[in-house]
Amino acid sequence: MSKRVVSGIKPSGELTIGNYLGAMKGWAANQHKDGYENFFFIANLHAITVKQDPELLRKRTMDIVAWLLTSGVDPNRSVIFIQSMIPAHSEICWILNNYVTMGELGKMTQFKDKSQKTGREGQIAGLFDYPVLMAGDVLLYDADEIPVGVDQVQHVELARTIAQRFNNSHGETFKIPKATLTENSSRIMSLNEPEKKMSKSESQDSYVAMDDKPEAIIKKFKRAVTDSDNTIKKATDKPAISNLLAIYSGFTDRSIEEIEKEYEGAGYGKFKNDLGEIVAGVLDSWQKRFSEIREDNDRIQNVISEGNSKAETLAKEKLGIVKDKLGLH
Repeated sequence: MSKRVVSGIKPSGELTIGNYLGAMKGWAANQHKDGYENFFFIANLHAITVKQDPELLRKRTMDIVAWLLTSGVDPNRSVIFIQSMIPAHSEICWILNNYVTMGELGKMTQFKDKSQKTGREGQIAGLFDYPVLMAGDVLLYDADEIPVGVDQVQHVELARTIAQRFNNSHGETFKIPKATLTENSSRIMSLNEPEKKMSKSESQDSYVAMDDKPEAIIKKFKRAVTDSDNTIKKATDKPAISNLLAIYSGFTDRSIEEIEKEYEGAGYGKFKNDLGEIVAGVLDSWQKRFSEIREDNDRIQNVISEGNSKAETLAKEKLGIVKDKLGLH
């Protein structure tokens, strides 16, 4: 029996190597597992919880489609679609709002973090409510597995709660999804604040963008913070070097143990320089491939059109079942 995997990525800023290692790489690899159906979407409705420039949002949405193709996501093996182009996502969100409490939404980490920084009362309703849209994103497609980083597990748990609550009230309707952690269950962290997730909203030195030039990448890794001693070893009390080892492993497909052994006795300087050159070399070749794909607008539009068609068929069917059970038909 096949398993369906559903996951999305927001076009809210530059794509970083954190996006690649945390999501896109795993998406491409998952295509080659027997018995899996993959649905990957650009979550542009989620992006507008922060004010966006419309033209830039359109561009970034198309850029992500091109980056997915560049990183090995094959539209013949996976469905690639645009969230906002499937109206069922917005409609199911309104329906599911009636199966979740304000108390549950108030406990979501992102809302709590932003509320602590800038106050609860001034937060927009979309930020408060977007976990319900996330639930709808996966419940529409009877997802079995949701590949996420550790920071997103809470949202999958809420989706499970909402699905079970609806099923208990109206009979079996939604499949109960489960979160599957990315391979090493770790997030790629900031290069200058390794206790924080790598984010394009921080300073430019803190992240490596997928379209950064080689010299900029090498410089960023040379400047990356390190831990107090000079030992290249993964450890809970060494967050900076542990993060750099995760990046090295992700870009070379070598185990962290193997990398530690190679750099035993070497200093941070050589390790960071080597890492910068490895990442710069990989991204330089990908950027050339990306440019070719991005310039082929017909190809990108065909991928989106075919993906949207497949996604909409499933989403409309599920939404129809839900509305029928609620007397909305």
